[in-house]
Amino acid sequence: MDSRPLHISIKIDIFTLMNTMIDNRKIEKMSKALGDPYRIKMIEAIRKESDWMQCTALVEMFKLAQSTVSHHLKQLVDADLLFSEKDGRCTKYKINKETFGEYVAYLKGFED
Repeated sequence: MDSRPLHISIKIDIFTLMNTMIDNRKIEKMSKALGDPYRIKMIEAIRKESDWMQCTALVEMFKLAQSTVSHHLKQLVDADLLFSEKDGRCTKYKINKETFGEYVAYLKGFED
């Protein structure tokens, strides 16, 4: 039997629940960001680059308005799936492998 007072146990459980909720929100944001076919294609194109990819390259590749490409990239950056870095007037992007690893690990939990 747990010898801790009940209020300590409840505080620990609430803390655990709050951390789970934060993780769930992050997973939800990543899933929503990856729920668009153009974003998937952009992620694939960026992944194939050995270094950073310029936004202008994606605009040319997908024949979309610059504002549309920027919107899609912002969704991916906000979900922490891409790193972005200003390069003069342009922005360049790179895959956040750590976040993708976390997402894949979460999804692998459903294999059981």
